[in-house]
Amino acid sequence: MADESLSAEEAKKHNGLPTLSASTIWMINFGYLGVQTAFTLQSSQMSRIFQTIGADPNSLGWFFILPPLAGMIVQPIVGYYSDRTWAPKLGGRRLPYLLLGTIVAVIVMCLLPNSGSMGFGYASLAALLFGAITVAFLDLSSNVAMQPFKMMVGDMVNDDQKSYAYGIQSFLSNTGAVLAAILPFLFAAIGLANTAAKGVVPATVTVAFYVGAILLVITSLFTIFRVKEYDPDTYAKYHGISKEDNATGGNWWTLLKSAPKIFWTVTLVQFFCWVAFQYLWTYSAGAIASNVWHTTNAASAGYQAAGNWYGVLAAVQSIAAVVWSYVLAKLPNSVHKLGYAGSLGLGALGFISVFFVHNQYALIISFILVGIAWAAMNTYPLTMVTNALSGAHMGTYLGLFNGSICLPQIVASLASFALFPLFGHAQANMFLLAGIIMAIGALSVFTIKETYRA
Repeated sequence: MADESLSAEEAKKHNGLPTLSASTIWMINFGYLGVQTAFTLQSSQMSRIFQTIGADPNSLGWFFILPPLAGMIVQPIVGYYSDRTWAPKLGGRRLPYLLLGTIVAVIVMCLLPNSGSMGFGYASLAALLFGAITVAFLDLSSNVAMQPFKMMVGDMVNDDQKSYAYGIQSFLSNTGAVLAAILPFLFAAIGLANTAAKGVVPATVTVAFYVGAILLVITSLFTIFRVKEYDPDTYAKYHGISKEDNATGGNWWTLLKSAPKIFWTVTLVQFFCWVAFQYLWTYSAGAIASNVWHTTNAASAGYQAAGNWYGVLAAVQSIAAVVWSYVLAKLPNSVHKLGYAGSLGLGALGFISVFFVHNQYALIISFILVGIAWAAMNTYPLTMVTNALSGAHMGTYLGLFNGSICLPQIVASLASFALFPLFGHAQANMFLLAGIIMAIGALSVFTIKETYRA
């Protein structure tokens, strides 16, 4: 692990934090592979699951409010209390929360795809309520498990290595997303049933969730057993703060008022980006089914084929994001904003193109462009914000910053109840709106002025 003996010269150069080995940085992030697999299975299959068990497309926004609402509440709480936690027998400061989140997420992942198999009845209140409750618990637990990885990079990685660390996190995140996206497609290819009785989720999706749960356990245990977090004395020394800085204060409102300006300018960009992606997750399966397979019947073979193809396109998006993340990592700091804005602009073109494309293979180009925007969204915001923060209340600040991801999704879901009818009750039409919103996000990048902690 990290060498905890640090010369004064090295401490000044790295803001007090030691240089970590590449293997240590990989282990800090490795569990993110499993967490993101679980998260992407939820986001990519949720629309399909709920429409399969009988949800009205016009009501999908209600179900998609639950995940960001959970994240906006849970992540600041995890940050606040993990700043004050030291439980070495359970891993340390952040790792106990990863352990708790993993246990709950695995249980719920085995329940969610069976929402239509409990005998509640097609489109019944009981079936939809069961699905909604399991989604809420899955997102609560996924958020509890996800936040420690973001915080440990801020806790343990110096400014020189931070872009690399978040790049590894982005790589593992997108790898997990690829696995989650292609699993139903692969299972259909090897012969698992991709259709089922009315109201029942196909085996291709159910088994994918089981495999995702296993992967979540394995990768999380690697991080839990291989990472040694800094004890309170060492943490305070490396960050140039007192032990009491994390133990006292931390009032959310006070911290927000004293947040660096870049916290808010990046939040503005995040708002437009995450509204656009919320509509992608909500309407992709239905838009592809309508434009390419010419069906809106969620029980049809065409709709289920569209659901699988969206999984492949989500994998394409993630692979494009992995490649583009590498490109962005090579850009000098002087062109960060140009890389950020340009990537989001290409993503906007990708969103808009989905409305016009009626060939399943041409959609690959659309989702490559969307993946370019996704890479920028996973590379720049956390790096820019953590570079401007001291080590005090790092977890709380990052938990609060998660509001820049969650609040836009909630706004998008609530607005969809008016916008979906306004756009002709056509799921493909929502991609025009999403593209325009993403383009506004690209322009708002130029409000950002990068700063670094003293």
